[in-house]
Amino acid sequence: MDTEAARERMVDRLRRRREVDPAVLEALASVPRHEFVPGHGTGAAYADRPLPIGGDQTVSAPSVVALMCGLLDVGPGDDVLEIGTGCGYHAAVTAELVDPGTVYSVEYDPDLAADARERLARLGYDSVRVRVGDGHEGWPEHAPYDAAYLTCAAPEVPDAVVEQVRAGGRVVAPVGPADGPFGGSQRLIRLTVREDGVDRDDHGGVRFVPMRGGDGDPTG
Repeated sequence: MDTEAARERMVDRLRRRREVDPAVLEALASVPRHEFVPGHGTGAAYADRPLPIGGDQTVSAPSVVALMCGLLDVGPGDDVLEIGTGCGYHAAVTAELVDPGTVYSVEYDPDLAADARERLARLGYDSVRVRVGDGHEGWPEHAPYDAAYLTCAAPEVPDAVVEQVRAGGRVVAPVGPADGPFGGSQRLIRLTVREDGVDRDDHGGVRFVPMRGGDGDPTG
């Protein structure tokens, strides 16, 4: 199957189904999703569904990536914090949106981090930096960020992540319980950071894998 044609069809389906920022659609059209999900085949790579990537983790469906990127509302030159690199696909889409800005991504699983780092470098995404760490702590060395997002569900957005986003910036995250290795039912929340707190709005139900790490987390 022609991967470029499959990617164009994926973007066309998203355009017809929901209102998506044109810049987000352009970013999705630029990222070769099949490169991030080896072993699944082109048809599966460009279907609108999550896919397992190993280590009991998944890559989100393209429509969910589009929704989160739209809510994040980032643009050229922005620096973004990502919690949960996974295979690197979401980071690559974000990198397309913020170029020449930087995506700083924290991954708990060292094997996933190494694979994502190699894949992103091979595909030319030099503006994505990946480190192994506990996402609950964010990546303070490069703060403040213009925005941040989680690709895994937490009971609440970690305080450290919110604190590392500048006033006026946004944090997008699935919030709620995770039942089983592939997640439970959560709500997609956007926080807008203010000098004196945050504004919070809800963007519907989602299903993400649970966030790992954190003090006292026996699964971390």
